[in-house]
Amino acid sequence: MQRHEAKPGRTIVGLVAIGTAVLYAGDTAGTWRTEWYTALPLLFGGLVLAAVVGLAVHSARRRHPRPEPDRSESKDSTGDPTSTRGSQAIK
Repeated sequence: MQRHEAKPGRTIVGLVAIGTAVLYAGDTAGTWRTEWYTALPLLFGGLVLAAVVGLAVHSARRRHPRPEPDRSESKDSTGDPTSTRGSQAIK
């Protein structure tokens, strides 16, 4: 059973943000040189890509909705509230 709905657009945003952080961490460590303006096109491009993927997933889910689980009432119920039967009775 799936616990939550997958959101690939958010995954893309997270990966792009982590990639940008790794670039600047490498620059700080002295491993390579990263210009200060590098983050702008990376983050903007990642956000645009995530928006496109999110819209594509949203439109695909609207076309093919998941069947809803059967939420009919329980067959065990007799209609009496539990507080009026057995040892739970109100006196």
